[in-house]
Amino acid sequence: MNEFLGSYFQRLMRTQPWRWQGQVLESVGQTVESAGPVSAVGECCEILDQCGGRHPAEVIGFRGPRVITMPVGSAEGIRYGDVVSACGRMPEVEVGTGLIGRVLDAHGHPLDGSPGYAADSTRLLEAKIRAPLDRVPIRTALGSGIRALDALLTIGRGQRVGIFGGSGVGKSTLIGMITRNTEADVTVVGLVGERGREVSEFLDHALGPEGRARSVVFVSTSDQSPLLRIRAALAATAVAEYFAAQEKHVLLVLDSLTRFAMAAREIGLAAGEPPTAKGYTPSVFSRLARLVERAGQFRAGSITALYTVLMEGDDQQDPLVDAVRSLLDGHVILSRALAAEGWYPPIAILDSISRLMPSVSDTEHREHAALIRRLLAVYAHSEDLVRIGAYKPGSDHELDRAIQARDSIRRFLVQDAGERVTFPKTLSALSALATIV
Repeated sequence: MNEFLGSYFQRLMRTQPWRWQGQVLESVGQTVESAGPVSAVGECCEILDQCGGRHPAEVIGFRGPRVITMPVGSAEGIRYGDVVSACGRMPEVEVGTGLIGRVLDAHGHPLDGSPGYAADSTRLLEAKIRAPLDRVPIRTALGSGIRALDALLTIGRGQRVGIFGGSGVGKSTLIGMITRNTEADVTVVGLVGERGREVSEFLDHALGPEGRARSVVFVSTSDQSPLLRIRAALAATAVAEYFAAQEKHVLLVLDSLTRFAMAAREIGLAAGEPPTAKGYTPSVFSRLARLVERAGQFRAGSITALYTVLMEGDDQQDPLVDAVRSLLDGHVILSRALAAEGWYPPIAILDSISRLMPSVSDTEHREHAALIRRLLAVYAHSEDLVRIGAYKPGSDHELDRAIQARDSIRRFLVQDAGERVTFPKTLSALSALATIV
């Protein structure tokens, strides 16, 4: 009862006893323009139609004296002259330990059929970013359970890493393996603009019962408004910040950052922003920077973030891909050619990098990883000659060594989706591999 009353009084304190109101003047596409109300960009508002229906919306900008809002759902039913009321608050999500194991929509409402959860408090979706000096250096490795990552692209606790790949290469499978096998205390997953069919598949197969038991999942599907797609990513990040404030080590997974950027582009264009590179508006890149800067290693707790990024046509020079890569602390490139060979996970080791690996690994680990990378590079440089039989064994000692080590390295890097490997075991296997090659 006390918990219920506490939640009730918290909600009552956030309720505004009066509201500024305006009147709908025009509706075009996904936006509604009105005369008033007095409001701020990002503020929640509500449109009351003449049939008594309520349409939650958000202020996305101004055009002269007019207020531009975007309904959270559909704009159907909104008419000229309908009342627009400002709610006097910014979008927020209820947080609490009861979230663990739950699947929620972008509003924080349960999607898994179970009753609601007891919230400890609320957090703004657009939270204030930590000051640079509030962060601490990243010095501890976080095991992902993926041999290729832990051995050659070691991730640090609090690091931000992008997983880049074309469609159908295996990004969702890889993040499912990581969320099941990670050494983090809590996992928060944001499925942004996901196809409805794939949500259950991800929960049941990629994440699995073991992964779901210690995860919080936020879902927004591709048919929902760009506001909800944006909010799913922001809600997942806000909940990750809540658990980090409880001194927990959190793994935040957003799939995908590309669909987040596309939703931000839709909102920016609707608000009247000029398009720039590939149609993306300037606010898209500032939104991306604000989002990824919320992860990191803090004095209490940490947020290790994995962001998937779709490379259209496997193009690494795409403006969005290039912008995201510059914001993150490392990138993992998934290769379609490796996937076609049955090499899973299809991580292109030579194209990938973890900028913090030198800070979270010891000298022996780095030496062994450098050896494997060098052998992979030597083989890749002369692969065409080897495949057509133009190379004569004995001509190049280093290439001979790379050819002999090829099968051993492949067996080490290939890993079944259901296989779980601890970080110490991976280092032991890497040391054994470096000895025999």
